[in-house]
Amino acid sequence: MEIHRYEKLWTAASLVIIVGFIATITYGTVVVGVAMVDDSGGTIDADSLNDHPEFGDPGVEATTTEDGEPAADAYVVARQYLFQPGTAEPITVPADTPVTFHVTSGDVTHGFSVVGTNVNTMVIPGQVAEITVEFSETGEYGLVCHEYCGAGHHDMAGSIEVVPRSEFFDDTEVNA
Repeated sequence: MEIHRYEKLWTAASLVIIVGFIATITYGTVVVGVAMVDDSGGTIDADSLNDHPEFGDPGVEATTTEDGEPAADAYVVARQYLFQPGTAEPITVPADTPVTFHVTSGDVTHGFSVVGTNVNTMVIPGQVAEITVEFSETGEYGLVCHEYCGAGHHDMAGSIEVVPRSEFFDDTEVNA
């Protein structure tokens, strides 16, 4: 039985594509650190966000790591069609410092994506998504919702302002 030359070519091309897909997924998981959303952030009553200690008045708090190094926790609520904080005023965080974003939603599923970085998660009502990132460059980063959340989804955007570490911690009291 003879296999036609074009059949061999297409079989080889298909195998190369399959190996390429597997290599891409492996690279994204191992090298880049892409991970699935888990429940490590906990859950929250989406109907009573205003009564929650952190999400009732969301914002950025200066904290410390387990090693005693400066850090920051940013509490963000995604609502149709804004981020609180983030849309009306930027979320101000320090550069070269671990920043943990705690993001939740009180209405529908949203997305939380910081443009130009690998910060990207789904925001589900009743769940708290946690993402820890360290910005190495100061400046303004765009913040967008990447999950369709209704008719005004295209307008749901905000910003994150990364300031020098010394400027952030001069203005903020560190909570031990």
